[in-house]
Amino acid sequence: MAVNTAPSTADPLDVRPSPLALLLLGREADAASERGVDCPGDLPSPSDPDLVARARAAKEQLGDRVFVLGHHYQRDEVIQFADVTGDSFKLARDAAARPGAEYIVFCGVHFMAESADILTTDDQRVILPDLAAGCSMADMATAEQVAEAWDVLTEAGVADTTVPVSYMNSSADIKAFTGRHGGTICTSSNAERALRWAFEQGEKVLFLPDQHLGRNTAVRDLGMSLEDCVVYNPHKPGGGLTADQLRDAKMILWRGHCSVHGRFSLESVEDVRARVPGVNVLVHPECRHEVVAAADYVGSTEYIIKTLEAAPAGSKWAIGTELNLVRRLANRYAAEGKEIVFLDRTVCFCSTMNRIDLPHLVWTLEALAAGRTVNRITVDPETEKYAKAALEQMLALP
Repeated sequence: MAVNTAPSTADPLDVRPSPLALLLLGREADAASERGVDCPGDLPSPSDPDLVARARAAKEQLGDRVFVLGHHYQRDEVIQFADVTGDSFKLARDAAARPGAEYIVFCGVHFMAESADILTTDDQRVILPDLAAGCSMADMATAEQVAEAWDVLTEAGVADTTVPVSYMNSSADIKAFTGRHGGTICTSSNAERALRWAFEQGEKVLFLPDQHLGRNTAVRDLGMSLEDCVVYNPHKPGGGLTADQLRDAKMILWRGHCSVHGRFSLESVEDVRARVPGVNVLVHPECRHEVVAAADYVGSTEYIIKTLEAAPAGSKWAIGTELNLVRRLANRYAAEGKEIVFLDRTVCFCSTMNRIDLPHLVWTLEALAAGRTVNRITVDPETEKYAKAALEQMLALP
């Protein structure tokens, strides 16, 4: 590697943040990245005491022309303005059920807004208040990487018997790949049904992009062994697997994970059981396999909410999912004597989901009220065609 030996002209007292630091702080944009982060206008100050009133006024001015969707992981300051709340697919379907709404403001992340655009009409405009609200899991599988992986499967002679199943938490490009190859999309609620259907169509499944949901569903719900699963690493030649390993495997898991759910560990479970006697451990299936195996209950976001709603007064719960939701549920059921704590001692929000804050929402609503469409999310017709086919296959699951 070449070394620059030219004398440095930097001022040793210059402590201005580097471009990378500014990017991480959200104060700059990377022009070469997939999505820009510039907002064509000034955001309100986060300390503006009138933000709530401004959001309410802009939303009232728009009336039925706007429909605001709020994912469960959003901050309370944003959720208060949501017309409906839910997980990613429920919200996309809610948007499709409101064809009269001109604007769909999706308070979530990028792949969710893409799904809403795919399922809504051409006359509706889907808006993401901050274009930097992405998903690290979805970004772990790019269209180019998955196309290369399919070539590897083809060379190993297993592509013809492999059915792709992609988690909802994936880009429109990955959903389109799935549709082109006769696969289906799944959610954490219907992953078992999706896998059972896939194994009726072929001998193997390529599960994208969350390895943990794929592994947990295959082993916990379908009775497979861990040896039936291999992990395809897109950063290694051939995925880091031999042709024999691909031929022997039933589940080919993409090497992806959720940055929030992946942080929970077996030590987290053991620690909370020691700290809170009689606690029920309830986790999301995006958690690691050893965490899921040690938990008392496992299920989707909607399952977590319904389980706590039905829980008896005085019961104790440690929840392994995003902190905004856990905190909201703890506050909601405190009066009923339900003790609800976060599974890990360390605070962990979904950092990209939290980019949708009140200033961005106010800026979005006021721009729309003034007749300016901002941060519109669109999926090109070819991608939409095949992504929609994969989504419709999910809706048709038995």
